[in-house]
Amino acid sequence: VFKVRYGPVLPDPDMPDIRFHTAVFVETDANGAGYIHHVTGDLVSGMRYECAIASKPELDDTRQYHSKELLGTAEESDHPHAFTRTCQALPPPPRQKAFSPKTMRTEPVKPDGTFYTSDESRPKLIKCTEWTEIQAVPALICSGLIQPAHF
Repeated sequence: VFKVRYGPVLPDPDMPDIRFHTAVFVETDANGAGYIHHVTGDLVSGMRYECAIASKPELDDTRQYHSKELLGTAEESDHPHAFTRTCQALPPPPRQKAFSPKTMRTEPVKPDGTFYTSDESRPKLIKCTEWTEIQAVPALICSGLIQPAHF
């Protein structure tokens, strides 16, 4: 089981650092292919969880491979169904931005869809990397589906 990064992805003015699409990849075939568990979508409409069959990350011609990190191992019998159940139970990143006719740009919004005022603090935006690293990987480890690698 790996944490895989693809990209870099399009820059976001509200998140100026270089960003990558981050996902959990479970290798299931001897040729390196397997399943990708990730959230897709955008911050204007919200994101959704997907599990899909995927090529070996380094050879995937549908995504620009950047890197992978070994997380651990998984039992064959737990994949993909137990992984999917666990990931589906995690809330995907919701709608966090909308177009503001007042400023003529896309800006962060509150959970109720209203815009923040200039004196209100704004929480950190949550995208695929945060969902993978803060929600999915810990949930998969805590549930025993990923047995962490020991280095």
